[in-house]
Amino acid sequence: MKTKSGVKKRFSLTASGKVRANQAGKQHGMIKRTNKQLRNQRGTTVLAPSDAKIIKKFMPYG
Repeated sequence: MKTKSGVKKRFSLTASGKVRANQAGKQHGMIKRTNKQLRNQRGTTVLAPSDAKIIKKFMPYG
C-alpha cells in the first residue's frame, strides 16, 4: 500500500497519533479577515476525530 502523496505533503501525525494539519483560510484574501482571525490561524491545528479517520486511511504507515 502506498501513502497518498497529497496527504504526506499536508498532514503529519503527533506522537499520540492525532492528525496535525495547517490552518485553513490563509492562502489569500487576508485584507477582509479580522486581525483576530489571522492570529488564530497561525501555525497548525489538530483535526477533529471524524476528519482524522479519513486522513489516516490515506497514510497507512503513519
